[in-house]
Amino acid sequence: MTRRIYISCLLAVLLVASACTIIPEPKSVEDLPGNISGTKYFLYGVWGDSSSDIFTGGFNGSILHYDGEAWNVMTSGTTNAIHDLWGSSSSNVFAVGSNGTILHYDGEAWSALASGTTQNLYGTWGESSADVFAVGSGGIILNYNGEIWQAMKSNNANALYYVWGSSPFDVSAVGFNGTIIHYDGEAWSAMASVTENDLYGIWGSSPSDVFAVGANGTILHYDGNAWNEMTSGTINSLYCIWGNSFSDVFAVGFNGTILHYNGDTWDAMVSGTTKALYYIWSTSPSDVFAVGGGGTVQQHGGIILHYDGNSWNTTISGTAQSHP
Repeated sequence: MTRRIYISCLLAVLLVASACTIIPEPKSVEDLPGNISGTKYFLYGVWGDSSSDIFTGGFNGSILHYDGEAWNVMTSGTTNAIHDLWGSSSSNVFAVGSNGTILHYDGEAWSALASGTTQNLYGTWGESSADVFAVGSGGIILNYNGEIWQAMKSNNANALYYVWGSSPFDVSAVGFNGTIIHYDGEAWSAMASVTENDLYGIWGSSPSDVFAVGANGTILHYDGNAWNEMTSGTINSLYCIWGNSFSDVFAVGFNGTILHYNGDTWDAMVSGTTKALYYIWSTSPSDVFAVGGGGTVQQHGGIILHYDGNSWNTTISGTAQSHP
């Protein structure tokens, strides 16, 4: 759920942190002296095809791959920030980022695709290899038909930070000032939101069980008819949400915040970090990954956490080199 963003009001609050993704980017690698994940750079998005085939991306074009044993650096071919990743298989993975960056991985190498925009792209999700969405600044929405990316009419000018759907006819995007828009397979239209807080992430287990998270601990739930606020128990901004079922949902955010929803209530989990967590993704209830970066000046750098069903622990990539 990278997720990731250049918003002055958020930067003033976070200073140095946050794909499902709001991303204030460090000015240079010198700003990142620490190294927890094995990368110097903040990590904003994560997606995988299996527990032994996982990709994460972040600042300065960094992309790492996990093969089930170790995280290793990949050559992305860009220095633009990678905000989010999604794929239909291990040989068909998309990454989106700043300045209209869209990359594609064919199982062998990453290559750039023409996006037709220089707007920052913050989130991506697909229903299939021939129906992929990307959203970003200025309300931009792009759709990939298996051959080219094309702009869609969003009927919205607010920045969009994440997109998710249950089918080609049920796709939703969230963004600035509580924006929620919905695509029915023909056109995008506004939904009635119950918050003016920025919304950074969205995920659902079905069309009638959808969650959105955002600034100041905001969590909304859609029951198929209307959006309603939930009690999160935190004032920390939440950047991403992901679940395995309607009763096993995770949200991550500022200051190492991790919340878990059991179908009834949201409860705080012990993350073991004060770094901002920008994205969360899983293969199962006992195989969950969260990525991020930041914290105090001494703690800058990327972080990757893993949850085994019992506790969260830091994983090490085994590399601390710069990423082309």
